Amino acid sequence: MASEAEVLEGQKPLLCKSEDDKNRATEEMSAGDKPEDGTPSSTETEPTNSKEQQVEEPPPPVPFLKLFRFSSTWEHLLLFAGLLAGLGSGVTEPAGHWLLGDLTKVMVDFGTATVNASMANVTLPDQEVSVFLEGIRHYAIYSAVLGIANFSLSYVSTFIFKRVSNRQMYRIRDLYLESVLRQDISWHDTQRTGDLASRISGQLQELNFGIGELVVRFAMQLVSHGGALAVAVYRGWELSLACLAAVPLTAASLKAADSYTSRLCSEEADARGKASAVAEEVLGAIRTVVAFGGQQKEVQRFNEKLQDAVKVGFKRNLAGGLYSAISSFSVYIVYAVASWYGVYLILRDKEYPESQRKYDAATVITVFYSVTHGSSIFSSLSAYIEMISEARGTAAKVFSVIDRKPNIDSLSEEGEKPYYAKGDVTFKNVHFEYPSRKGIKVLQGLNLKIKADETVALVGSSGCGKSTCMQLIQRFYDPVQGTVELDGRDLRTLNVGWLRSQIGVVGQEPVLFHATIAENIRYGREGCSMQEIEEVAKVANAHGFISKLPQGYDTLVGERGAQLSGGQKQRIAIARALVRRPKILLLDEATSALDTSSEAKVQAALDRASMGRTTIIVAHRLSTIRNADRILVLSGGSVVEEGSHDQLMALKSHYRALVTTQLSVADVDGKLKDDRPALARTVSDRGEVPCEEHDREAKACAADEDASDEEEPVAHVGLRDVLRLNAPEWPLALTNTVCTTLRGFASTAASVVFADVIGVFSLSDTAEMRRQATWFTISFLVIAVTSAVIGFLQTYASRHSGTKLKNRLQSLMFSAMLRQEVAWFDKKSNSTGALCERLSGIHEVHSASAQYIGYILDGVVTLVLSVGVCAYHEWRMGLVVVAFLPASVALHYYEHGKMLEDMMSVWDAMEKASKLAVETVGNIRTVAGLCRERHFHQQYLAELRPALQREERSSQIRSAVYIVTGNISTLSYAACMYYGGLLIHSEGMHFKDVFKVSDALSNVSDSLTYVPYFILGVRKGLIAASKLFHLLNRQSKIADPRVAAEDTWVTRGDVSYCGVEFCYPTRPGAQVLRGLDLAVQPGQTVALVGPSGGGKSTCVQLLQRFYDPNSGTVALGEHDVSSIRLSSLRAQLGMVQQEPVLFNRTIAENIAYGDNSREVTMEEIIKVAKKANIHKFVESLPQGYATHVGEKGIQLSGGQKQRVAIARALVRNPPVLLLDEATSALDAESEKVVQEALDNAREGRTCITIAHRLSTVQDADVICVISDGKVVEMGKHANLLAKRGVYYKLQGLQPN
Repeated sequence: MASEAEVLEGQKPLLCKSEDDKNRATEEMSAGDKPEDGTPSSTETEPTNSKEQQVEEPPPPVPFLKLFRFSSTWEHLLLFAGLLAGLGSGVTEPAGHWLLGDLTKVMVDFGTATVNASMANVTLPDQEVSVFLEGIRHYAIYSAVLGIANFSLSYVSTFIFKRVSNRQMYRIRDLYLESVLRQDISWHDTQRTGDLASRISGQLQELNFGIGELVVRFAMQLVSHGGALAVAVYRGWELSLACLAAVPLTAASLKAADSYTSRLCSEEADARGKASAVAEEVLGAIRTVVAFGGQQKEVQRFNEKLQDAVKVGFKRNLAGGLYSAISSFSVYIVYAVASWYGVYLILRDKEYPESQRKYDAATVITVFYSVTHGSSIFSSLSAYIEMISEARGTAAKVFSVIDRKPNIDSLSEEGEKPYYAKGDVTFKNVHFEYPSRKGIKVLQGLNLKIKADETVALVGSSGCGKSTCMQLIQRFYDPVQGTVELDGRDLRTLNVGWLRSQIGVVGQEPVLFHATIAENIRYGREGCSMQEIEEVAKVANAHGFISKLPQGYDTLVGERGAQLSGGQKQRIAIARALVRRPKILLLDEATSALDTSSEAKVQAALDRASMGRTTIIVAHRLSTIRNADRILVLSGGSVVEEGSHDQLMALKSHYRALVTTQLSVADVDGKLKDDRPALARTVSDRGEVPCEEHDREAKACAADEDASDEEEPVAHVGLRDVLRLNAPEWPLALTNTVCTTLRGFASTAASVVFADVIGVFSLSDTAEMRRQATWFTISFLVIAVTSAVIGFLQTYASRHSGTKLKNRLQSLMFSAMLRQEVAWFDKKSNSTGALCERLSGIHEVHSASAQYIGYILDGVVTLVLSVGVCAYHEWRMGLVVVAFLPASVALHYYEHGKMLEDMMSVWDAMEKASKLAVETVGNIRTVAGLCRERHFHQQYLAELRPALQREERSSQIRSAVYIVTGNISTLSYAACMYYGGLLIHSEGMHFKDVFKVSDALSNVSDSLTYVPYFILGVRKGLIAASKLFHLLNRQSKIADPRVAAEDTWVTRGDVSYCGVEFCYPTRPGAQVLRGLDLAVQPGQTVALVGPSGGGKSTCVQLLQRFYDPNSGTVALGEHDVSSIRLSSLRAQLGMVQQEPVLFNRTIAENIAYGDNSREVTMEEIIKVAKKANIHKFVESLPQGYATHVGEKGIQLSGGQKQRVAIARALVRNPPVLLLDEATSALDAESEKVVQEALDNAREGRTCITIAHRLSTVQDADVICVISDGKVVEMGKHANLLAKRGVYYKLQGLQPN
């Protein structure tokens, strides 16, 4: 039969969960900022630390009692009462052994008396019959009393621990997320988002296991096993010690195996955690992966991480097999010792006077059952100890975060809260280095004063400290030396929440949350009215496109605002900042993602918004800050120049050098070309320039999201389908099946043989007793050795088969995900968080593997053999068990159905809560800057409450059902023994046959108790497998054609769009392109300009075949792109997007990622790095090209990332180069150099560039103005200006 540990494994499918939060030694340099958060990159100095960070020692496991530190006093009292009830319940088992021993003596005595009377040919005395009947009645009554007591006490204890643990876990999740959100940004710099996500979604469940009903079950088992040993020693210490002689050695062996297994379990979890981190990174950057054909490389990288887990798993499974072998051997050795030595002691005591006799059948049976039960204390409790140990380890990590007191506490009520903020900002001798990059100074003695209501611009090259100043003002960090002051008050004396409430921030890469547009704007100021939201949206020039959406302000923006274009996101972020009514406005390239029409209007709106408040602007485009009251030029971490635009130009120093890299000489002298309309004439509210088409440029808004995001129907799969995936492990599966069958035979044979041993006790012939005892002892030794071998092979085979299956499923699932079309990832249900959750939840499918089938087969074999024994010896006794079957089956069915329903409901609630927590923590800078920590914390708790309520509603019924089902086997065994006694009396049935049948029927009851747990696991596995197979079988809607162009085909570079109509699959009702016609000749540079949302980026995505047009054709060369193999098509294209994505690899590997079809040499990498103006910077790093860029390129500034991305695009030497605002994140000096490099790179190849800044495309061969999904104008710069049409107006809107 299945062991206690295996049953626990059935209830908890994955004992060895990921310890992703182990602190890892990293060669990465921690930056002070995360660009994905929408705030500027803080890597404003060379972002490399040559020293490897020290590995922080993990906190020691918390003491067991400290696991309950978050329970209330009343709950502590309840837990104490529940523990007492559990201890009382545990006593009933050894008491039952005592009763069974007494019953055995009664039966043996009656059997002996019957044999003697028969041999003497006399009638059995009535007194003997009366004693016998009284004995079996006594056993039946007291067994019933013990059953009732066990049920009552077990129910109370289980229910209490379930209820209290659920509430405590709610509090722990509450406090943990609250503590994470209140930590200072420097702490978040050293944490991996994936680690925090894993802890929130997975590892806290381990803690739940360790403080719930498992604790009281451990107490029950401890008392039950310990009490059994006490009873054994009390009734017969000699036999007990003999049986227990091997226990110390067995315990030491099991302990060693357990320790080794636990260590390997931790290593395997760490390896799987690394694989999960790869998956999260890749799925979060799927467009970049697809564009550069990196799917196969990423699958290979993922598989390499999984292979590390397989290697560790192999050793862990061998250790598990050894553990099982020792456990099985030790059990049957007790049988052998009890059989031989028990008979010896009985024969010895027969020579003593009756008053001195201690050993008889009752004593031997009591000692045997007690020792058998008690000696398994280590193997039975090991699973509980392991789970509690895991809980203690997890609690140490979780509690250390909860207990951590941040230096900058955003949720603290401490600090001054002045009634009014004037807006004076002062930096006094500020020195600063990021805490994660000690020794690299960013600011060095910075002194500056910004007066209230003044507009000040900070300019300078990348890395000079501009964005660092912004973060110090928000008090994301504190200076190492010096002070930052607001109205003469050191920021450290002010309340952090109050301070940030006075500040509005618009970053270069704004982050929106997975909520409606209105809710995203309302995050700026809680409680603002819809009227206020619309007003600020109008100021930010966002009201127009929002109002044209079918759901208007109630439109969901998707994960990280994925349903909106960059310009639309930035306008909503501006509205969000303005609705705060901040006293200080921080603008970091706030209009960099806007088209020219919107930029002029929004810039004018920001100019108006700046009135009456202090405004600090960070800009690379100096034309946007000419009207600032003062311009401060930063270099080397200090101010080197300050003054107005005209004053600084007159100095002819740093500022003028920056300006001259962006403007022509004529512009520097203040002259305007004749063909350029005056700015004053074009900045108007007449709306003559076509505004945005208001549809998504890159993806759909959520207007039709509900319809398009409906889950595709999932067909149910059978067990055969899952086992087919396990087919490569058929030798292991066959071994598991054979060993499982033999294991059932061994356990049944042991029960039958031991019943015969009991029959020996009634023999009167001493020699015959010794002979039979010796024979049965040898039989048990054979069973012990056989069971050890079977246990080792069966455990190893089943577990290793499961390990390999799990790895295969994860690999297949990850590969299937990367095989899907881009539109599939646009769906809300396929967000990065949801896909990672699905990938990590693959262990549910493992529940339908050969390992769990083996457990079921074990129970079925035991069930069949036991029924056979029952039918052979006395079928009528089987009817007693049959009487219990309807209730048992009904309760099991209800329990498992209820458990499945509850689990699905709880999983759903937990998944929603986890996704929200991961999104919140992943965007912590935006959350902190908006002071929305409490909002998201409360929203997280609101998502958790349904799970808590569901658990509390079901815990009472489930506890009762669980206890009843557990007691049915005890009651049925007592009933069988009682009925067997009646048959002994009435029909002369031999008492050893009663034991054979009763033990067999006990195995039947145990099978009916344990097997359903594994059947439930298989059912859960098949449900999960249905979703898995649906994904594996799903065919991408963007696939290679059946008859494709040759793989070696290389285009000349001509591109054409003919009558292209297109709407995004997630929003079929919103047309983006409307009959677009465009032809690009080989070697031409074509610029796509026009309002945001007009369809520019859509054109590029159609060429990359991220999507297929609804009608019309997109052609590359003479081929329709749909007729070209995807790998061949995308190999012809090099892409540099507006917000570049880098991977957690070295700089060299990131550049080489541009061509995944071959091994890129170091010479090629250096060559393209020089072209992209990144080589000198990389060479200055201590590790050079081997420097890791960190998670999502966090170790590099925005400009540095973009230059690496440019080098990545150039390394594949593409015939067609696609540039989407490729220089938007660069400072003036770098932009000029990189622009020259791009000009050189365009030679000999076709280039399609998207730009809002028309100055960057004036030299293009053809400029196409796209508006409302069509090309409305086309020609060269001068020709288009001469037409005085749309392009003319767009040019006029460009800032001076």
